[in-house]
Amino acid sequence: MTSIFRRHMGPDFGRLHPEIRRRFSVGLDSGEACVGRGTMERIRHGAPYVKPFLRLGGTRNILVPREGRDVPFVIENFPYADSFGRETVTFVRTFQLPSATRRFDATMVFSPARNCVLDYLGTHQHLASDLHMSAEADGSLLIRSGEHRFREGPVDVRVPSLIGGDAEVRESFDEATGRFRIQVTVTNRYFGFLFGYRGSFTATYVDAGTHRLRAGLRPVREEVRA
Repeated sequence: MTSIFRRHMGPDFGRLHPEIRRRFSVGLDSGEACVGRGTMERIRHGAPYVKPFLRLGGTRNILVPREGRDVPFVIENFPYADSFGRETVTFVRTFQLPSATRRFDATMVFSPARNCVLDYLGTHQHLASDLHMSAEADGSLLIRSGEHRFREGPVDVRVPSLIGGDAEVRESFDEATGRFRIQVTVTNRYFGFLFGYRGSFTATYVDAGTHRLRAGLRPVREEVRA
């Protein structure tokens, strides 16, 4: 079984920088988990009217409702089989802001039906986003979000573009410093920039069998609909 990211990207996965390939090979087959530690140079928000929505999302660990500079940062990528038997990888990001510790949680699975990586956001997986990944000419990884859906009980609706956010993530490896660089931007086609951060980190790989998924990394609720 290859990683969920390699399954999605196919031959394009081989065009990624070797360090990016290793990070995104984290999975049940590789037996590795990855912990990145570094600094977000800047976390910023858009216009004031978006802040109430960011605060609301922050109650379920979706986005980060505070701005900051030079913020210590940890990202934990651990593979596991969820309650429905799907290979899942955590993307739990912790930001040590001066005023509070904030988390931005996501869990990812591969969706053969949608031919994408499905990104479940937050502690309860109420929001799901299609992610489309590609390799850039310099070996960096470009991730763009597609359709977003809200799911709760019998409710399963597409999030309209009026209130939805389009995410773009670029991750690269800087050979001169031995660090990964990441830039995240979330925009709305009507209201412009909503949220973003940029920074760098180093990665440590651990045996996923020995270092079990720590308490709190898995979501409180898991969504079967892909």
